[in-house]
Amino acid sequence: MLLPALAAAATAAGPHAGVVGSIPSPSSNRLGPLHMYGLMIALGVIAAIEVSRARWRHRGGDPDDIYAIAFLAVPAGLIGARLYHVVTDWNRLYADGRWWPEAFKVWNGGLGIPGGIAAGVAVGLWVARRRAIRLPAVLDAVVPTLPLAQAIGRIGNWWNQELFGRPTTLPWGLEISPRNRPVGYEAYATFHPTFLYEMLWNLALFGLLVWIDRHRRLRPGNLLPLYVGGYFLGRLWIEALRIDTATRIAGLRVNLWLSIIGIGGALVVLAVRGVRRRPGDSDEPYRDGHRWTSHGDDTAVEHAEDGDADDDEGDDVGDVDDVEVSDEPAGGPSPT
Repeated sequence: MLLPALAAAATAAGPHAGVVGSIPSPSSNRLGPLHMYGLMIALGVIAAIEVSRARWRHRGGDPDDIYAIAFLAVPAGLIGARLYHVVTDWNRLYADGRWWPEAFKVWNGGLGIPGGIAAGVAVGLWVARRRAIRLPAVLDAVVPTLPLAQAIGRIGNWWNQELFGRPTTLPWGLEISPRNRPVGYEAYATFHPTFLYEMLWNLALFGLLVWIDRHRRLRPGNLLPLYVGGYFLGRLWIEALRIDTATRIAGLRVNLWLSIIGIGGALVVLAVRGVRRRPGDSDEPYRDGHRWTSHGDDTAVEHAEDGDADDDEGDDVGDVDDVEVSDEPAGGPSPT
């Protein structure tokens, strides 16, 4: 959908911008009965879940664990993302009785990724803990797929003609219809496609995290602070390009402050935990040391890397007390 539009972006942008070409925007955010913003988010979630299942199975975990985690973590992430948006934009959009029913119209846009990350990861770790999963191991399996989901979800901003930046005459400038241009920018035809910049940044981050994980030189669990720091590093410069009205603190957009805090927090976590793998660190998927065996196959899933299943030294990210677990393969609900 977006890629064919990019390939066809040789249309004139009009006399206001004076550009050679541009990226067209859809005239509507619907495709028949479908709200494309919601559909893109759903496709991103599905992609993240399926890639996570493959990665978790490669580590010796039951892929249905990912369904069990996603069953609660995905709704929690959506609620957290919407709450973040409503809270940070309350005075501007929802105060004085304007919140009903506008605060619930998710299909019109308005999901704050920081809130979604915080709520989704927290609930996901809680579910994993109850299933006696080693938390650093499952984090390393799932975390790289988060920017993949975000990248796909960002296509929804293209359909909504939102989250664009300052006017630009660059060939990849995004055409915005007059009704969607901010006040004071009505005379400009094309703008920086900041949603596209973030999409490409997230895809690059996904590839980088997968590559880093493949080499297994970092301590288990360190992909999470790497992801947080990498995401907010991109958000820092992308946010600075945006011109839409946003809540500000001391003259800076609230998401710029959060980006600074996120980058700093990630660096602190890496400094405290240490970056490189230690002798006692383990990649075993479960705390009792068992590995999932495929039904219909008597051989266990291949070890990604040998480790001491009884040594918990590498489990200091969300370490939990010992949980009694049977030797049966871990189960989980079927996908719905």
